[in-house]
Amino acid sequence: MKKILLIEDNENIRSNTAEILELANYKVLTAEDGKLGVEIALKEKPDLIICDIMMPVLDGFGVLHMLHKNPSTQNTPFIFLTAKSERTDFRKGMELGADDYITKPFSGTELLTAVESRLNKVDLLKKELKGEMNGLQQLIDAAGETDKLQELINDRNTNKYKKKQIIFSRGNRPTCLFYLKKGKVKLYKTNDDGKELVVDLYNEGDFLGYIALLENTNYKETAEAMEDAELTVIPKEEFEELINSNREVSRKFIQLLARNVSEKEEHLLKLAYNSLRKKVADALMAIYNKYNNAHNGTYSIDISRENLATIAGTATESLIRTLSDFKNEKLIEIKDGAITILNEKKLNSFLN
Repeated sequence: MKKILLIEDNENIRSNTAEILELANYKVLTAEDGKLGVEIALKEKPDLIICDIMMPVLDGFGVLHMLHKNPSTQNTPFIFLTAKSERTDFRKGMELGADDYITKPFSGTELLTAVESRLNKVDLLKKELKGEMNGLQQLIDAAGETDKLQELINDRNTNKYKKKQIIFSRGNRPTCLFYLKKGKVKLYKTNDDGKELVVDLYNEGDFLGYIALLENTNYKETAEAMEDAELTVIPKEEFEELINSNREVSRKFIQLLARNVSEKEEHLLKLAYNSLRKKVADALMAIYNKYNNAHNGTYSIDISRENLATIAGTATESLIRTLSDFKNEKLIEIKDGAITILNEKKLNSFLN
């Protein structure tokens, strides 16, 4: 049951509003002034706060300011109750970070619609997001613009790339966002000796190049087609308009960026300290988890040994010897160059 804190000094409005919310199966906490409301919010951690603006002791602006300063309540959705004569005050509240407002007098339908809409958006934003179309679609749903993503993709130019063809290169300035319609793409860095290190893999439905766009920097890696691929090209300006449309989307993209950095740091640590066998096992499982859309044990990894070696961070000759060992140990099967994993559990649990 969702918990709602209602802060309202008018007893009649407070009791009537609480009754409507309780009939809608919400647990309602009430406070008759802002100071008490802040105390209850910090103690009870409600799922949503509804707060009047004009109140004794501490007004609604003060309540919002104090709760936003506290890490435990700063992301709690906040709805202002405002009289028509206070509409100019409402704009001040929205600028301070309020999520919505309801003008008094209001109907039960208006109240419940606003509450349900805000709670649904919070539920979407709490979900684990992926840096792909499904993850971005959750962002658009959370923003209340369900058709925006499809509009972004529809009726765009589609570029076709041959296997091993470069999509974008390190040092280039990004002018667009790429959406992978078909094929597989790798993202890699190259050292001074020309040795490649794969830092990310992309599948159908993934977006490429958004990190450089968000950071407003040149590409730090090179993207190359691992097989024949088709990519939709989305202008930079339209992507920026999308992420700037509301703060929920912006906040989630920041989280995506932070997780991307964490994943790359973990990947580099593994390459630096893992044994050869564990590097190869991790590379096999990374590809298996990325491209086995059906999530079953019959998926065959059809990838060149050179690409697999760059993902594992080892020499091609060392990779081939290790794959031979894995085959003899019946961990994998190799047929016509394709690799089938036979013992997923053991490959996942390798120790250094």
